[in-house]
Formats: sequence, C-alpha cells, structure tokens
Amino acid sequence: MKSDEKRSHRLNCLLRFYLKNHTEHDLYKRAKQMGVSDSTARDYLRTVIIQARKIQSS
Repeated sequence: MKSDEKRSHRLNCLLRFYLKNHTEHDLYKRAKQMGVSDSTARDYLRTVIIQARKIQSS
C-alpha cells in the first residue's frame, strides 16, 4: 500500500470515529494508536475536524 493510500485510509477511519464520538482528545489518542508521530496525529486531527464540519454543514 502506498503512503498516500495509507494516509487516506487512516483519515477515513478517523473521520468515521470522530463523527460518532466528537471528542478531539479521543481522536488524537486514536491517531496515535495508528503509530504516527505527534505532528502527524495533530495534522490528522485538523484535517478530520475540517472534513467533519463540511459534512455536518451540508
């Protein structure tokens, strides 16, 4: 699996998790469980929250 495919898969999993849970702290912990660095986990957090807001506003 290519790195961009991994990232996409991780973001989709995190988005589904966030839409059910809505807590940033738990989302960050979930990203860290995927084995990514702190900065990558924070990047995923921002990306997922932005995507969730777009989904919820439509």
